[in-house]
Order: sequence, then C-alpha cells, then structure tokens
Amino acid sequence: MNRWNYILMRLLQAFFTFFIIMFLVFMLIRLLPGDPASAILGDRATEADVARINAKLGLDKPLPEQFAIFVGNFFHGELGDSISFKIPVMRLIWQRVPVTIFLATYAAVLAVLIAVPLAFVAALRRGSAVDNAIRAVFQVGLSLPTFFVGLVLLTVLGAQLGLFPIGGYGTTFGQHLYYLFLPALTLGFNLAAVLMRNLRAAIIEVLTAEYVDFARAKGLRNRVVLSKHVLRNALISTVTLLGLNVGALLGGAVITETVFAIPGVGRLMVEAIYGRDYAVIQALTLTFAIMVFAAFLITDLVYAQLDPRVEMA
Repeated sequence: MNRWNYILMRLLQAFFTFFIIMFLVFMLIRLLPGDPASAILGDRATEADVARINAKLGLDKPLPEQFAIFVGNFFHGELGDSISFKIPVMRLIWQRVPVTIFLATYAAVLAVLIAVPLAFVAALRRGSAVDNAIRAVFQVGLSLPTFFVGLVLLTVLGAQLGLFPIGGYGTTFGQHLYYLFLPALTLGFNLAAVLMRNLRAAIIEVLTAEYVDFARAKGLRNRVVLSKHVLRNALISTVTLLGLNVGALLGGAVITETVFAIPGVGRLMVEAIYGRDYAVIQALTLTFAIMVFAAFLITDLVYAQLDPRVEMA
C-alpha cells in the first residue's frame, strides 16, 4: 500500500472514530449537573425564563433531534455562539488554538532536547553514578503531578528569582518563547522522563546489535555509528511513544494554562465547564480530538520513514 492510500485509509478510520466521539461528547455534556439557562440567568431565574432560554438554544427538543442538528451544524462550520463570551464559537477557538498548539509543540521540543542527550549519556555510561543520577532525577519527575511542578517553577523561577514572567503569552515570536518557557518546561518535563527511559533502554539494546558491530568493524567513526546506526534505530520506539503521549500533552495543557494564566484552549475549556457553555465544550473536545488524530497520523508517517522495513498496511 503506497503512502497516499495509507493516509486515505487512516482518514476514513479517523472519520468513524470522530463520529463516535461526537456522540459521546454530546451525551456526556448533558449529564453534567446544571444547565446553560441557569448559568445565563443566575440563581433568581424563573421557570418561564429557563424555558425561554432552552427554547432559544434548542435544548427543549428531543436528544436525537438535538444531536442531528449538532452534527449538521458541525459539518457546515456552524458551532453556535458562546454563552459566556457572546461571540461565535469558531472565532473563539481560532483565537485560542494557536496558543495551545505553540505550547504543546514547545513542550515536545523541550522534552526531546532534554531526553535525547541524557539518554545517550545514561546508556553509554550504563550503571555508573551519572546513569543512576539521571534516572533518579527523572524518576522524581515521573512521581510529581504536573500542577505541582508548575507551581514550583512559577514560585522559584518566576516569583522569587524573577527570571521568567508568571503569566501571559506575549505578542512576538521571541516573547512567546520567553513567556511560555516555564509552562512548556512544566508540560514537557514528565514527557522527557518517559522518553529518556524508553530511549535509554532502546540505545542499550541497539548497541549490542550485530549491524552496529559490523559498522565499527568497517572502521566508521564512533560519532557516525551512534548517529546513523544507533540513534536512527533507537528512535523508532521513542517516536511512537511521543505520538501516543500527545493526548496526555494536550490534557496537561488544560492544567498548565490555568496555572500560568495562558489564553489557550485548555484554560478556555475550564471556563466553559464552569459556565455550562455547551457549545464551547463540545467544540473544544472535538478540536482536541482532531489535533490528536493529526499527531497520530504524523507519528505513523515518521515511523515508516525511520524504518523503511515497515510496510504501511
């Protein structure tokens, strides 16, 4: 199967999965306590006012009809208006999505930059004090929740030392990198620990392979052997692991953006849940699903590029 047919098949699979997610999101949101009418009108709302708002929002119709309207509006790009922000949901999401994508990408890049060199050092010095120290530090990172790491970095590096801002996003690319460094480090530290442990084990296994011994027997420099033979093959499982953790990365963005007051879709999700903003919650959940699907597809393509023996099927 060639690459384009493979992509087409994955997109078809994603479409059916996405439809199931739409149904689950639609039903689960309606199981939340409270309702949008009460959130709009407040505690003093009368039954007549609640009925009027529900009729305006279409919430008085049977659930199957509401779901059919929801699906039809989605494929027409009409996701309704936000109850809390009083603007179209699509415009609101397009304002926030770039921030979260930038943060998640930044966190993934930091995780890779931290994990790859330390995994090499730990693997090449297996069993040494350096190896044990690296693994111990990352074991601590795996044990700490994301919000706690964020609060520690925020307090020490932001509030006490003043090295980084404690919130915001900035306006230029350079400011984005500066303002989001602590949030990205918070989000990427746990991922770096996972990648480092996996890559270290993979490097140790690849170092004992026959093709590595053959490459060294040919007189290739150690740097060439490590980069072209060891790293390329060791990265196969790590790339897959990175792709599988995209969902956790986006989920962690909800907490991280809230702690650091970042105007992304993660923080918007929290605000929408508190405000019973059905339209925003539905749209954001589907947005997260689309981003995860895209990340999985890219991961599969990179995996096949790293290992040509893998046939796309």
